[in-house]
Amino acid sequence: MAHLLSAALLGLASAVHAQQAWPERPVKIIVPFSAGSATDLISRQLAEALRKELGQTFVVENKPGASAAIGADAAARATPDGYTWLMGGPAALVTNQLLNKKLSYDPADFEAGAMVAITPNILLTRPELPFKNIPQLIAHAKAEPGKLSYASFGAGTTSHLAGELLTQTAGIDILHVPYKGAGEAIPALISGHVSLYFDTIMTAMPQVRAGKLHALGISTARPSPQAPGVQPIADQGIADFDIAPWYGLVAPKGTSRQIIEKMNDSVARAFDNPEFRQRFESTGAEKYTMTTAEFSRFVQAQHARTQKLLQAAGIAAQ
Repeated sequence: MAHLLSAALLGLASAVHAQQAWPERPVKIIVPFSAGSATDLISRQLAEALRKELGQTFVVENKPGASAAIGADAAARATPDGYTWLMGGPAALVTNQLLNKKLSYDPADFEAGAMVAITPNILLTRPELPFKNIPQLIAHAKAEPGKLSYASFGAGTTSHLAGELLTQTAGIDILHVPYKGAGEAIPALISGHVSLYFDTIMTAMPQVRAGKLHALGISTARPSPQAPGVQPIADQGIADFDIAPWYGLVAPKGTSRQIIEKMNDSVARAFDNPEFRQRFESTGAEKYTMTTAEFSRFVQAQHARTQKLLQAAGIAAQ
């Protein structure tokens, strides 16, 4: 009996040491999108900041495909030891579950770790079209119902949901045309195949600055310093319009609370560095940190809101 008790105590002591000493070896951040995506850029900048903060290497591993499901599934199956994290977002943690009856993972398989950022969407149109702001767009859409269309970077994405929120709250009829990303959607808009496109600030503003596209409004409730002169849609007659892609680190279920909280604290401290924060936000991303409990409640609220938008749009799980 004494030997069993000693072994149990030794095992407990080892586990406690591992949690306190974390990280003792490289940590992997799985990005469920391709290299060069907004999620990838944010993850790589954060990985470097965490390396400096925690004194250990953070490796970004891209596992794109199936609207983030491939990467999310890999992360959910990983050993819950704090050495594998997922840079989750709306697709991996909310919409995949709502749009797929047979999903290889469950968003409940993750522990909320550290909310990181949001990237506002910009509603783009061509400069020659006869509306320069949201009220003019709404008036035009009501005068010619069904003639306008908007692109998104995929069904169920925040780009799509922003369009649904706009059409539902404004009471207008605009056709949704999903694309695989900005690489397809922006040429479609410029060439006239669609009339509008909700794009991330990272890829939208270069087109606006070049004069190729016109920005009608920003999707967040407050303006962004990275989009000077672009007024929030919420300030143009659509109250409470506030929707944007978001990014947060989650860990496999069962990861210790001590490690979860250490990651949350480390992300918050990284943003205390003015140099890192300035470099991070120059990409168009905005710091959006919160406690682990707040992050959990945030995801729950996003799930409820997204479900309501999809139901109103008549979009059911397949």
